[in-house]
Amino acid sequence: MLDFDFLCGRETPSVAGIINPGAEGFQKLFFGQEEIAIPVHSTIEAACAAHPTADVFINFASYRSAAASSNLALKQPTIRVVAIIAEGVPEADTKELIAYARANNKVVIGPATVGGIQAGAFKIGDTAGTIDNIIQCKLYRPGSVGFVSKSGGMSNELYNTIARVTDGIYEGIAIGGDVFPGSTLSDHVLRFNNIPQVKMIVVLGELGGRDEYSLVEALKAGKINKPVCAWVSGTCARLFKSEVQFGHAGAKSGGEMESAQAKNQALGDAGAIVPTSYEAFETSIKETFQKLAEEGKISPIKEFTPPQIPEDLNSAIKSGKVRAPTHIISTISDDRGEEPCYAGVPMSTIIEKGMGVGDVISLLWFKRSLPRYCTQFIEICIMLCADHGPCVSGAHNTIVTARAGKDLVSSLVSGLLTIGPRFGGAIDDAARYFKDAYDRKLSPYEFVESMKKKGIRVPGIGHRIKRGDNKDKRVELLQLFARTNFPSTKYMEYAVEVETYTLSKANNLVMNVDGAIGSLFLDLLAGSGMFTKQEIDEIISIGYLNGLFVLARSIGLIGHTFDQKRLKQPLYRHPWEDVLYTK
Repeated sequence: MLDFDFLCGRETPSVAGIINPGAEGFQKLFFGQEEIAIPVHSTIEAACAAHPTADVFINFASYRSAAASSNLALKQPTIRVVAIIAEGVPEADTKELIAYARANNKVVIGPATVGGIQAGAFKIGDTAGTIDNIIQCKLYRPGSVGFVSKSGGMSNELYNTIARVTDGIYEGIAIGGDVFPGSTLSDHVLRFNNIPQVKMIVVLGELGGRDEYSLVEALKAGKINKPVCAWVSGTCARLFKSEVQFGHAGAKSGGEMESAQAKNQALGDAGAIVPTSYEAFETSIKETFQKLAEEGKISPIKEFTPPQIPEDLNSAIKSGKVRAPTHIISTISDDRGEEPCYAGVPMSTIIEKGMGVGDVISLLWFKRSLPRYCTQFIEICIMLCADHGPCVSGAHNTIVTARAGKDLVSSLVSGLLTIGPRFGGAIDDAARYFKDAYDRKLSPYEFVESMKKKGIRVPGIGHRIKRGDNKDKRVELLQLFARTNFPSTKYMEYAVEVETYTLSKANNLVMNVDGAIGSLFLDLLAGSGMFTKQEIDEIISIGYLNGLFVLARSIGLIGHTFDQKRLKQPLYRHPWEDVLYTK
């Protein structure tokens, strides 16, 4: 589909997104010479919400799940057309899909279809075959013929035939070979009749069913004023002594009226141009087109050479032509061009506007420019968490490593590896638990006691030194800033209520800096109005908030490394008297 887009000269691909249940992210694909990242969504709802202008849903699922997923797609307000590729979809399910689609003014193509194609625009699924066949059939630019068939394989054959004797097709549809197709031959013929660019219509039916008779009635009623060349395949069925199934589930004559001969006769009597055999079908199409051209109803189309599709790696090895895929996807920065960009913002703009570290973090971490009070809060968190003295475990590890003569990076990493649930790594957990409790409307008592029953300490509550009558000054500063600048502090106030309850149990169960940052960052994300609920949950689960502590504490750990190097401190050895030797 993407190669066809490129062949037609589209500037943007027709594929907006891919739905792969249970998977999310991006799929790397080629769009001409350029490699692009197509978003992958885990649900139909998520894909439709992310791409509201995409109105065609192509379902490649097997017959086991095609009906359910197609039904869900039809119920999305943005989806107008559903194409079902699978054969063997249960007929009862297909009838329900068709009924829902018609009641809601939507279209189902298939089941058992290869899709459709609008020449020079886009194609659905595998229709029209290889790129070589598409070029030979001149499908990279629109012609004057509207074509509809039940068979996908025969569609490819007719595209070739039509291209040989006319200026090519404008649009082609294979409605599918099942007994109950989502749309009928006459549906598309009537639609072609209302498309000014379509000057003549070619129809290829097949024995079985009575779909062709709706076209007969439309012709008799004068609803179609463009010439229709038609042929119904399966005339050889009469040569067999017993009933024969011809490939498709619907290609089985259920009586004389469903025979190919009867349908061809009825179409001819109604005014369609019906040849005497399939071999003569090409001649009928050619003569009809030539007559329209002679009457001046069809203007000559200016031919052009379509762009060449680059060869893929496997097929290009022998010829020496290669396009190599990328190995990394990046969405936060770009160092190509005149100057580096952070989330699309040029470096010069960052400097000219006087942006600070908080603004850079907002661009590189959150991929957007946050309000000034948000970036100020980020900077305050970094300043307040930069260091907490030489005695905490992270600083201690860094000091010991630096005194062992190790380099800056080794000393820094030694301290950083100490960060975890017991030291500085509880910000995300605090945010996660406070958010869950608040959103579920748990009282502080219910929240704390439920955590106790689970054997989980409340993250963000408890301090080795600070007490209820001697609270952490950093916490007070953060809360003061938030109450002064944040539009809402609902999560922080809830955390304070939790602290009030825990202090009634023990004087050291005071809110620590992890709890303050975790709860306040929830207020920042929710109150700024710049993040969806899904984005907030993702930010917490990925570990953004712990990232703040890691970034901040790196400043202090680097400082401790330099301090030990500057003081030329010797190798550290722990004193014996500080160790309990026991059996």
